[in-house]
Amino acid sequence: MVKKISMCVTVIVSVALAQWAAAAPVAEYWAMWDASNETNGKRIDHSPWDNLLSSYTVVEPESGIVYVRYGDFDSAAQKSLKSYIDDLARIDPRGYPKLEQKAYWMNLYNALSVQAVLENFDDLKAEGFSQRLDAKVLDKDRVRIAKEKLSLNDIEHRILRPIWKDHRILFGLNCATHDCPNLSAKAYTADNIKELLAAAGKRFINEDAGVIYSDGVLYASRLFQDYLADFAVDERMLKKVFAHYSQDMKALYMLGYQGEISYVTDSRLNMP
Repeated sequence: MVKKISMCVTVIVSVALAQWAAAAPVAEYWAMWDASNETNGKRIDHSPWDNLLSSYTVVEPESGIVYVRYGDFDSAAQKSLKSYIDDLARIDPRGYPKLEQKAYWMNLYNALSVQAVLENFDDLKAEGFSQRLDAKVLDKDRVRIAKEKLSLNDIEHRILRPIWKDHRILFGLNCATHDCPNLSAKAYTADNIKELLAAAGKRFINEDAGVIYSDGVLYASRLFQDYLADFAVDERMLKKVFAHYSQDMKALYMLGYQGEISYVTDSRLNMP
């Protein structure tokens, strides 16, 4: 099984170093989606997505890293994935409470991201699975909800980020590469989303792929540079965010570090 990148100096030089050039798109508030019905007690069924996750993700025993077995999705699994996405598309999430909506949008995003990888699997394979999904794929209209066509970028940058303003969302979205947090091995629900996102943040920042202090230098995933404004007002405050999620000894390194953060990218596909 391929190990997730360890941010020691020798590996950084061979994979990627220095500054990551492309920042995340600006969050643009889409007002029509900022509505809810907090009195609706019905729950959206995410069990089909939960079943796919349990069948096609694998947790590495030593590190706890979750990989996606994209290559094992047969026609039946892809049909199940499409059926789940189609079921969600028939729902207007604005008729549900905000927490139910949050789980809905995050599960939909992750399911669509897996579908996008599968659709582009041959091209990614040709690149040795070392290239992330490009802007054209992320901007492609993939689903129609409440008569509106939506892309992956629409869901992330026009709905989730600007409406919820919660950096923990970024710990739960599947960008499908090694320098991003794990795809959750469980479907999000209104009951578990707070716990799962908090655990995802703690896991990612304590992984070498998220944040590591090595030989006097603080290295962090390019995710934190791309989305700096979502996490903190500046890098000084970002280090406090790292410390908040870090285990005790690591937190001391975060708070005491006076140098600049070096950002690392690893665009290999998040598969075994």
